[in-house]
Amino acid sequence: MTRPASTGVRRPPRRHLPLQVFLGFVVVYFLVPFWWVVVNASKDSVGLFGGGNTLWFADSVDYLGNLYQLFTFDGGIYGRWILNSAVYALAGGVGATTLAVLAGYGFARYRFGGRRFAFALVLGALMVPATALVIPTFVMFAGLGLTNTMWAVILPSLLNPFGVYLMHVYARDAIPTEILDAARADGAGELRVFLQVALPLMRPAVVTVLLLSAVACWNNYFLPLAMLSDNRLFPVTVGLGLWQGIASANNAGTTPLWSLIILGALVSVIPLVIAFFTLQRHWRGGLALGGLR
Repeated sequence: MTRPASTGVRRPPRRHLPLQVFLGFVVVYFLVPFWWVVVNASKDSVGLFGGGNTLWFADSVDYLGNLYQLFTFDGGIYGRWILNSAVYALAGGVGATTLAVLAGYGFARYRFGGRRFAFALVLGALMVPATALVIPTFVMFAGLGLTNTMWAVILPSLLNPFGVYLMHVYARDAIPTEILDAARADGAGELRVFLQVALPLMRPAVVTVLLLSAVACWNNYFLPLAMLSDNRLFPVTVGLGLWQGIASANNAGTTPLWSLIILGALVSVIPLVIAFFTLQRHWRGGLALGGLR
């Protein structure tokens, strides 16, 4: 008895159709605001407030002209804000990731006095909202004379309890103890074991913590708002908030600011998208490495 030839097309089971419809609605829900920003970033003040369709382009699309206005407005302060955000994200992301990797690996692979108590403090820190620590941190940094400096934003960003917890769980479960013992038996010191054996195996978690830390630093708003008073030190989040406050307070005279705010929000997302697509190959590489093991 011969079987009918397969067409090579697999049809999804009907029972998955409601889930697919729900996921489709979720995708649309998250994409519509982004599409709104993309569309309205191409409009001038007339097209933005002219009463047309806010979800479609106006008759004149001028991204280049709007970009020129964005980066030349008020002496090009927006470019300074983007650069500040990049500095905060790079320094805070790399620093927080480094401390999280070292602390997580130490908690997972070493036994020392006070280990459980210290890790309990890390878990307790996960329960405290970051915004609740801004005012005490401001008081402490004011006493040290560090407010209104970049250090006031970078130093608090180095503490990432969730990153420490994530690295602890990954280092405990993803690194076989036998590999570490074999490296030690071959005469490798603890630093060499960590750098050449453990760290490559922790790469997916390291990239995850790095991306989460960098995104958190890039999107940070309340901490730099409280710490900084010089607008030349503002990150892009606080800078756009400053423009929004000016535009809201005097809408009749500053209507063009709304176009710059929308385009500035769109431009501020681009570095995060680039970072995600650049780092995602390390996730794939880590998954492949785990499959081979």
